[in-house]
Amino acid sequence: MCAPKPPEPPDPKETSAAATGTNVATAVANAMLGNVNQVTPDGTLTYDQTGTHLFEDPFTGESYDIPTFTATQTLSESQQKLKDEHDATALNLAQTANQQSEFFKDYLAQPVDLSNEATEARIHELGSRRLDPRFERERDALETRLSNQGIVKGSEAYDREMERLDQSKTDAYNQLLLQARGQATQEALTERNQPINEIIGLMSGSQVQQPQFVPTGSAAIPTTDNAGIINSNYDQRLGIWQQQVQSRNALLGGLFGLGKAWIGRKTS
Repeated sequence: MCAPKPPEPPDPKETSAAATGTNVATAVANAMLGNVNQVTPDGTLTYDQTGTHLFEDPFTGESYDIPTFTATQTLSESQQKLKDEHDATALNLAQTANQQSEFFKDYLAQPVDLSNEATEARIHELGSRRLDPRFERERDALETRLSNQGIVKGSEAYDREMERLDQSKTDAYNQLLLQARGQATQEALTERNQPINEIIGLMSGSQVQQPQFVPTGSAAIPTTDNAGIINSNYDQRLGIWQQQVQSRNALLGGLFGLGKAWIGRKTS
């Protein structure tokens, strides 16, 4: 009775190749399932295989052609017109920003003047627009009141009232200088930054808009564990072989026992 031969263990490279081939095929199938063509009122999105990429397994040396895809978005007629108009507007804004930015070379070379003298001049300029008309009206009203009271121009009483009015005007300007320094500085900086902000606004309006794709549901094919199947099959065949060896050994042990008993009876 010949002893049963043990099963050959699986070749690691063959097992790896089977697993890698299955993984590649599953990945390609999942990619194809995920490439869902879309048709919407605003346009269409289609996927096409446009080539392949050669992948070589560094362990087994096997080569695989991995397909490559191209997604093409086509806008509807109305959406295409809107895009063309938007692109033209964005181009105009970009060109305007480029032309207007030329003056920055000289503009930025002159720093904003925030010295006390410049700030006070700015405050006086801003304040005079409101205070001077106010005190002109008060002067006219005072002259009318003094005239009605019989106080003539050039008299001591007249000069005293006018001096009081002038002092009130001086106090108003002094108070303005004390309180409006921060506002004057802020307005000077705002005036300085205004053309810069306008250029930035033009540039932001000319930015390229990326197309928005519609998310789609995806289905995934699970990967078959070929390596596990191969190893499991080997374990099963190995178990059968082990059972066969045990049965053979038991059978041989029984035969040896019978032979020994028979020889013993012959010699007695």
